[in-house]
Amino acid sequence: MMYEVTATRKRPTSFDDLTGQEFVVATLRNSLSSGRLAHAYLFSGPRGVGKTSAARILARALNCPSGPTAEPCEDYPGSQEITRGTSLDVIEIDGASNTSVNDVREIKDEVLFAPNSSRYKIYIIDEVHMLSNSAFNALLKTIEEPPPYIVFIFATTEIHKVPATIRSRCQQFSFRLIPLEAIRARLREVCGELGLDAEEEALFWMAKEARGSLRDAYTLFDQVAAFSDGHISFDRIRRTLGVGSIEQMNDLGEAFVAGDGGRALDLLAAIMDAGISEEQVAGDLAEYFRNVLFLKHGVRKQSVLGYPPERFSGAVIDGFSEEQIEHALGLLVELFRNMRYSVNPRYELELVISRLAALAGYLSSARILERIEQLKRELGAAGSTGAVGSGDDAIRRPESPHGAATRLSAGPESPGRHGTSTETPAVPPAVSGAASAGGRSAEPRAAVRQVEAEKIEEIVTALRARKPTLASVLEHALAWDLGESELLISVDGAFAAGSIEAELATVREVVCAALDEPVTVSVVARARSSEEQAQHGEQVEMVRQVFRGEVLDGQGEQR
Repeated sequence: MMYEVTATRKRPTSFDDLTGQEFVVATLRNSLSSGRLAHAYLFSGPRGVGKTSAARILARALNCPSGPTAEPCEDYPGSQEITRGTSLDVIEIDGASNTSVNDVREIKDEVLFAPNSSRYKIYIIDEVHMLSNSAFNALLKTIEEPPPYIVFIFATTEIHKVPATIRSRCQQFSFRLIPLEAIRARLREVCGELGLDAEEEALFWMAKEARGSLRDAYTLFDQVAAFSDGHISFDRIRRTLGVGSIEQMNDLGEAFVAGDGGRALDLLAAIMDAGISEEQVAGDLAEYFRNVLFLKHGVRKQSVLGYPPERFSGAVIDGFSEEQIEHALGLLVELFRNMRYSVNPRYELELVISRLAALAGYLSSARILERIEQLKRELGAAGSTGAVGSGDDAIRRPESPHGAATRLSAGPESPGRHGTSTETPAVPPAVSGAASAGGRSAEPRAAVRQVEAEKIEEIVTALRARKPTLASVLEHALAWDLGESELLISVDGAFAAGSIEAELATVREVVCAALDEPVTVSVVARARSSEEQAQHGEQVEMVRQVFRGEVLDGQGEQR
């Protein structure tokens, strides 16, 4: 007897044989049982899910001598003819090769003749979306008002290409992808019929590769059975067809966790030398990271993951966060797009492998913002231990190593550079005593009080319109001490003090206007205590690690 491929030998011959289409089967059976028959049906769905087979079963049910019935007979002559595709009253037309309006006109002429020996003359048009617009238009009237003995059954994989005028005249049935477990059960059944021994992992792989198409699964099964010599094993499939294993993906993932780019590239070279293509490696890696992401979210079903959960490396699952795995998937999806147009796909793959080796250091934008907010809170808390502090203080520069306080002032009547003069040079020598220790001048003053926050905001806002840089320095001043006709502004370091001193006249003008009284403005550069300096160093080091930068001193020189 001549060999028959599995997809043909196992073609469904009854509604019970249709796999994974319970809704379609139930609806058609109810229609046949109640006699509510349509004159046109439209079956849509992916390839290999049973559309044409369902059309033939429906044709047999309509033309069954005891029907129309939901359980057509298989022993009458017309049934076998319909199954073989040789019936004169069930005409199968390939829409892809009969697309013209002339082909449709032939159908219009043929429908005028009654069926030869059956109850209905049935036209099954496969891939109907391939018909031209003119052909569809020529078919409209016939579909809308056919003779009572005519039934049309259309099948298509691209329902969106069928005109709405055609769809509205048909009963539509949407065929779904067949579940993986249902496909595996069918493959196991075929193995039993052929006397083949098959590993469950091999059956699962074939069902997964079919991607919901039972016909594709049968075709792949025939290929695997041809080289398996009676025993179908996944290891033999992997070596023969060039398929990556879960162990290889685990090794790559562990190299990524360790940040070992050299080992990852060596593993990639070994995989490629085994005959696995770049596209297959990229696909296996993408599926692996997808499964790891599912495991991170608590998914444990083998039917979803493709392997038992314990087959995945715990080091990879624990070594990456969800954001890092999502970033890896994004890189691999982009790789698929780039490989299509790449001059050398292997270079593209190696570049992505190198990037994945640095995946452990990846931080998402949301996580970076979260770290920045955390640093701002910590630095604000550190600033609040000084003379005055704000929870939103920006990161301040460390003071010069001398640790001395610098005092600068402007009197109300002192003309000079920019309309004012200073009591000391712009960068005066360090002073000792109370000024150095407490950030205040040595001479006593009475009734010192802090300037209200609203007034400080008013001063900074007024200066921002005229001198944005100066406003930024003042915004982060350590203290605003107002005495009798004198305002003492404490800042962090001589650099900030020098910046204010250069515009002291402008500062005094704005301050006097805001306080509504004439005052002398003085600036003091306050030294940090050893405790503050140590805490500041820890915070700066944290910032350096987050942004991967280098620490510069006040003059922009690297330490």
